[in-house]
Amino acid sequence: MVRASAPGKCILFGEHAVLYGQPAVAVAIEQRCNITITDSVDDKWHLEGMIFKPEKHPHIDGLRKRLWHERQPLTINIDSAVPSGSGLGSSAALSVALAAALRAKRGRRVAADGSWHEGFSASLFQTDAYSKPDKGDAGHISPGGELLLGRAALDSDELALLGHAIEAESQGGRASPTDTATASYGGAVMISDRRERGFDWLCSRRLATPEGDRQWEVHRVKMPANIDQARLVIGNTGVHSRTATVVADVAAQLKQNPERMLEIETIGDLSRRGASALRSGELEELGRCMSENHLLLRGLGVSCPELETLIQAAAPTSLGVKLTGAGRGGCMVALTMEPTLTCGAIELAGGRAYISEIGCEGARIDRESGN
Repeated sequence: MVRASAPGKCILFGEHAVLYGQPAVAVAIEQRCNITITDSVDDKWHLEGMIFKPEKHPHIDGLRKRLWHERQPLTINIDSAVPSGSGLGSSAALSVALAAALRAKRGRRVAADGSWHEGFSASLFQTDAYSKPDKGDAGHISPGGELLLGRAALDSDELALLGHAIEAESQGGRASPTDTATASYGGAVMISDRRERGFDWLCSRRLATPEGDRQWEVHRVKMPANIDQARLVIGNTGVHSRTATVVADVAAQLKQNPERMLEIETIGDLSRRGASALRSGELEELGRCMSENHLLLRGLGVSCPELETLIQAAAPTSLGVKLTGAGRGGCMVALTMEPTLTCGAIELAGGRAYISEIGCEGARIDRESGN
């Protein structure tokens, strides 16, 4: 038995603007998706006590093909505290957690010097995870090597790469690496179309989309200890919206009024300011940037009455408030020194509230057989 988990994410800056080459900043939250895998008692795959149907679960099927092709069937159980359809990265958390569980159970072959004999890696140019492999070679590089199992087999970059490939496959060839990078690495992550000065660059992500090749640069935003003085309170409106529809509406606005691209560039500037404040622990500046970002997003027409109600309720006890995700539903987020009061205000206004530290641990193995 292997149990793995990965966190959801909350975008602090850069929604929509990230689609136009501007940076976005996301943090891992306390709410996690937990995956447990065990050997099946028969010759069939099982999910949550039912026979597994690949067509209904493309994320799971994609990882099964890449990491577990033609191996003994497994039973998969999911216990997730990340609400689905709310802009908090529930599918990315599931993909990354399952990738961690499967890699830990399968293991990884390595040479005596630690170099890999198998695995998906951007640094090794072994990114076949994007090519829909149906032979499950698990990123085969060369034969031989010692087999490492469990936690020793995990690699954060591989989990992020696999997660991104699965998200892209499940979303018609389009996916930003924001959610999966945050779920895998944890902490705070900045995504941009270029290497941002002053931040720790981690890797590049490339994807052939229907609109052409895309490339993103993934960075880590290191945070000081005083960031723990504040908390994030996430308020869920319970209103579901289609991200693709909201994104298309913003694109139509920009096409009709090209001068509005200035608003997108301003969001990008706020993302860099906000990331710098996060890195230096300037909580008041961090909150100001969040609130300013919300005003720009509202101007783009991606807020809604339910979001505004929760934002207004949280504002008096917060350093900054904004919607998070695509908008027109889903969630808002508040940066606050008084999380209990902020949480209560959101719930009195009709939302469901979640309290989280800022930048939690990424994907991990929580339990292995015998441990």
